[in-house]
Amino acid sequence: MLTITPNAAEAIRTIVQSTDVPDEGGIRISIAQQDAAQASLELSISPAPLEGDAVVEEEGAHVFLDELAIVALDDKSLDAQIEGDEISFGIVEREPEV
Repeated sequence: MLTITPNAAEAIRTIVQSTDVPDEGGIRISIAQQDAAQASLELSISPAPLEGDAVVEEEGAHVFLDELAIVALDDKSLDAQIEGDEISFGIVEREPEV
């Protein structure tokens, strides 16, 4: 299952707190099919998971994954860079557990 880095958790909490989304809301990652060979990740703010979504929670931050994203991001981590008012998210390889 996707994991959330501490930076990403902080970024998600900051985003949710700056909107009218309730505290139990978060970001939703879904996969949008562009054509048979390509797909792209879509990120949106969501007040709650949709039916069929998996919920990942870390440090009070919630990420909702659609059914395709669950599979595609199974061995990945969500990370974020915060620079002033700018937040950028990225999907990175998960660090191996020791």
